[in-house]
Amino acid sequence: MSMAKTAPKIGKKFLITGRVQGVGYRYFAERWASQLGICGYVKNLWDGNVEVYAIGDVLALEELKRQLAEGPRSARVAAIDESDESVDKRYNRFIIEGGW
Repeated sequence: MSMAKTAPKIGKKFLITGRVQGVGYRYFAERWASQLGICGYVKNLWDGNVEVYAIGDVLALEELKRQLAEGPRSARVAAIDESDESVDKRYNRFIIEGGW
């Protein structure tokens, strides 16, 4: 019997610009990340953008990015800037971080 190999986890940071604050975007991101088994955080930035740090396998992160590009109904996503990040082992679930 072959053991199913778990896909390696990678880290990504997404910077989402557009109308993404005050529209439930962080809760939307948190719900999707949790469904996809992704760890990390989402937070509002002082400049009106939203930052998502996500740890997961490639397929889960691709799906998360697709959902982030769509956003909740009242959001208007202008762009997503993606960067590769190291995996921070402190995150064992996905959280909404306070602060700006």
